Amino acid sequence: MTATKDTEIRAALHDKKLNALRNAPDTLVIDELGLSHAKARIDVAVINGYVHGYEIKSSLDTLDRLPTQIEFYSQCLEKLTLVCAPRHVDNALAAIPDWCGILEVKKGTRGGLSFTTVRKSAVNTDVSAVQLAHLLWRPEALALVARLDVSEKFEKMPRKELYEIIAAHLSIKQITAAIREFMQLRQAWRGRPARA
Repeated sequence: MTATKDTEIRAALHDKKLNALRNAPDTLVIDELGLSHAKARIDVAVINGYVHGYEIKSSLDTLDRLPTQIEFYSQCLEKLTLVCAPRHVDNALAAIPDWCGILEVKKGTRGGLSFTTVRKSAVNTDVSAVQLAHLLWRPEALALVARLDVSEKFEKMPRKELYEIIAAHLSIKQITAAIREFMQLRQAWRGRPARA
């Protein structure tokens, strides 16, 4: 079996699996999205009705960091798909929660990559609304709290308290919709203009 690298898997994932999503008006596809204020990063995030993360493990990678990554991902992501080389599939199945999907990636003799769904991702029912709200920048969290029926003065609150207010007043689905809305409005974020 020919070795695979993270960069080529990422390119093929975008090209073969996420291409239609990248062009959907109600969807954002973001590389290297920081979670919980950059305590962890997910290789690719798709934000539409859910925050769905894709973690890449090439044949050159190990699964040593996966348990720690899964701890963060379980708090912050509504869905997760592990995109991995065949050598990782059995160990990954034993190490990740049942709601996590697995997409096996193989390199053919001519160098092309193909994907096979080993297990589809399901919705993470244990996602933390507070941790999900961490994807909002402080000005965005302030703007969202301003829309809520909150009696206390919140303008000078630390962002942690803002996230707690958001989590107390909004459902996971509403928080996800707000994240998508605010991220689409971010001007020149990640070197690209925001979508209209």
